[in-house]
Amino acid sequence: MRILMVLTYYCPHTSGLTLYAQRLAKALVRRGHHVTVLASQHEAELPMHEQASGVDIVRAPVLFRVSKGVISPALYARAARLMGSHDIVLLHLPQFDSAGLALVARLRGKPVVITYHCDLVLPAGAVNRLANAAVLLTNNLAGSWADKVVAYTRDYAEHSAFLRRYACKREVILPPVDLPETSAEEAAAFRARHNCDAVPIIGMATRFSAEKGVEVLLDALPAVLERFPRARVLFAGQYRDVWAEQDYFSAMQVRIDHWQRRGNFTFLGVLSQQEMGAFYANLGVLVVPSLNATESFGLVQIEAMQCGCPVVASDLPGVRQPVAISGAGKVVPPGDAGALARAIIEQLEAPRVERAVVDRLRASFDPDSCAASYERLFSETLRRKW
Repeated sequence: MRILMVLTYYCPHTSGLTLYAQRLAKALVRRGHHVTVLASQHEAELPMHEQASGVDIVRAPVLFRVSKGVISPALYARAARLMGSHDIVLLHLPQFDSAGLALVARLRGKPVVITYHCDLVLPAGAVNRLANAAVLLTNNLAGSWADKVVAYTRDYAEHSAFLRRYACKREVILPPVDLPETSAEEAAAFRARHNCDAVPIIGMATRFSAEKGVEVLLDALPAVLERFPRARVLFAGQYRDVWAEQDYFSAMQVRIDHWQRRGNFTFLGVLSQQEMGAFYANLGVLVVPSLNATESFGLVQIEAMQCGCPVVASDLPGVRQPVAISGAGKVVPPGDAGALARAIIEQLEAPRVERAVVDRLRASFDPDSCAASYERLFSETLRRKW
């Protein structure tokens, strides 16, 4: 099959959505399919066309930005041209351009499958309210024109207004996770570099943004330090100049500076996938204190568990599923700093994730299994279309 995958951001931009798309694209190529990824040229230095791991990557120039999104009229022209040589279109939502792209596909007679990653809940503000409304409208138009809609979990699908609306088209496919194996030497080098020896380490792995609940962890930290005075938070991910999140970072900076001066909080920046394995290997617990439906799962939870690290996550639809599937951690009410502190302490005192659980998670979330499920879905959709 020739598959055209369209999304706003693609690697080297790092998020759960882009990692999902990249892992799926590479796995489909390994299974013998031709995959083209069409995305925005979100950074000026990115090439308009390149190939990576057998995946053709085409980018469209950005006219301007609105909140976390981009406006790229050229995306439609490139999509229309590429659709002529592809069998099926896979759209990753939420995406401002989704309705226009689904309509172009419909006019070209190409079947459309949507992967719905999460509901969009932007911070307060007039511009963000308009952006939220616009994306909701375009997503729903795209959903009405799509042939199939993929969700990560049944739990999230049953709580998302969008996914409930398209229940008749819905398929559930577990997301792909394929973090490289980390050697003992790599883990030890990371431990020495970041002074992790004999210190309880609490990890966060995400972009620094309002829905991720950084303030909840900061509220929980004093209680954790009463039990573990030398505990440290290591934050892996982009934290400066995150689009539309500068005000949130500024609001948190004084509090974080306090813990940084005391040696209890360290920003690591964006790590490679190989480095992330060493990061997880040195954690006592990973926390995912997300606050709303913009978080639908948290791939980092499975990554951490595959490295033997337990997780504390918010009791939100979808987000609670990795702990439910594995039993490797605990869920707590979103925004409850006291419950988060107690759960962190409990997990820091708990043993590492058992090897049998690690092996089961690697099999369940293998990108090849995910790609095989999409392959069956694409084949079924194409048969019904023709």
